Amino acid sequence: MALSKYDELLTKFRKPLEKPGRNWWMLFIAMSILVAIGIVALILQIVYGHVITGMRDHVVWGLFIVNFIFFLGMGYAGAIMAAIFHLTKLKWTKPIHRIAEMFALVGSCVGPIFIFLCIGRLDKILNLFIYARLPSPITWDVIAIMTALIFDFTYLYIAHIRDFAKLRDTKVLNLPNWKRNLYRRLSLGYRGAPEQIKLLNQAQNILAVTIIPTAIIAYSLLGWLFGMSLRPGWHSTIFAPEFVIVALYSGIAMLILLMWIYRKSFKLQQWITDQHFQYLGFAMFIFSMAFAYITFSEYITEWYNVSETSGKWISKFLDPSEFGVYSFFTILLAIVIPGILLIIPRLRTPNKITLIAIAVLLGLWIKRYLIIVPTLETPFFPIQDMRPEYVHYSATWIEWALTLGGIALGIIFLMIFNFFAPVVPVSDIEHSDEIVVPKPFYQTLK
Repeated sequence: MALSKYDELLTKFRKPLEKPGRNWWMLFIAMSILVAIGIVALILQIVYGHVITGMRDHVVWGLFIVNFIFFLGMGYAGAIMAAIFHLTKLKWTKPIHRIAEMFALVGSCVGPIFIFLCIGRLDKILNLFIYARLPSPITWDVIAIMTALIFDFTYLYIAHIRDFAKLRDTKVLNLPNWKRNLYRRLSLGYRGAPEQIKLLNQAQNILAVTIIPTAIIAYSLLGWLFGMSLRPGWHSTIFAPEFVIVALYSGIAMLILLMWIYRKSFKLQQWITDQHFQYLGFAMFIFSMAFAYITFSEYITEWYNVSETSGKWISKFLDPSEFGVYSFFTILLAIVIPGILLIIPRLRTPNKITLIAIAVLLGLWIKRYLIIVPTLETPFFPIQDMRPEYVHYSATWIEWALTLGGIALGIIFLMIFNFFAPVVPVSDIEHSDEIVVPKPFYQTLK
């Protein structure tokens, strides 16, 4: 019997919904090994202390805080994009809506893990909650992260209820009984009644409206946490908007990368089209220009500052023996490459746009590194008679192992999501009109 268009879409996710295939298990095992190596590195760090990392008295933060800022920003960006997609009701965003929802929750879960790795005494974590001081920006950040995590999880669950009901009742997939029973519980008795549809839409609308300002404020709090210090390079009024803009920029790049992976893995060319990549590629171009403006504003204000410490700080970004190479690659990967290549029509293909997105993600990760390390290596007082390794930061294998373990954990979370629900919201597409993506207007510039 011929399948309907949407049942045919559902069958594209037969693996891993019915039973994970060989490739799924191979990737899961590989990521689990990386997580296990990270756990070993964490145990060694707990036993021997931070002395086995590159962090010292001056550079008290390193890769862990860089990853914390990067992944948390990714989570906030995914939440903002998912909420905007829902509220604008643009038909072309429906196939990619859930991808943004998923990495929003993953980023909000993985990011905070790295902040705990900076704590020398993990047994004192509860003190953050028991003895929290409201005047402390760190307390605001903890509250903001927990609030955003709750909102992201609730929104993701509500957005899945229709698909849980479809998976509960579907005849085109041979799902195990335990999964059907799980879907029966998770669907909360949803049958598509008008009142149920109305309640679900209202819940999603309320959460989407709430998530956008919450995510912006939460990530701004992290920017203010740096900006409220007196350190050159951090003490800036543009840090909060810079954090939000960079987060959205990296979120768009991550969405493009995941779109390419899922489109290739599940053969979703009919649903995730070339025009999706062109739309998001154009958005990436706009944010590259915004990032260029923010970067110029940051550097020009510090350069114009006549203080000796600010002069030393800005010189580190120009000196190739210091951080000049890092600065060059940040500008090249996150400003020059997307700024030039995306205006060339024949380069606006899914593969090339995805490669640009990877370059952007790498450039923005380096940008986070430049936020942390050069500033901590530029103290107010001159450093004398100090071993170089106590002044200059260099990450050890412990930190890299924990970084790779965190990335692997995020991939495992995504794989688990895909094990329980399709990456495309089939039920939402089924009850909408035909999805038509209009030709992007910038193609007329050919």
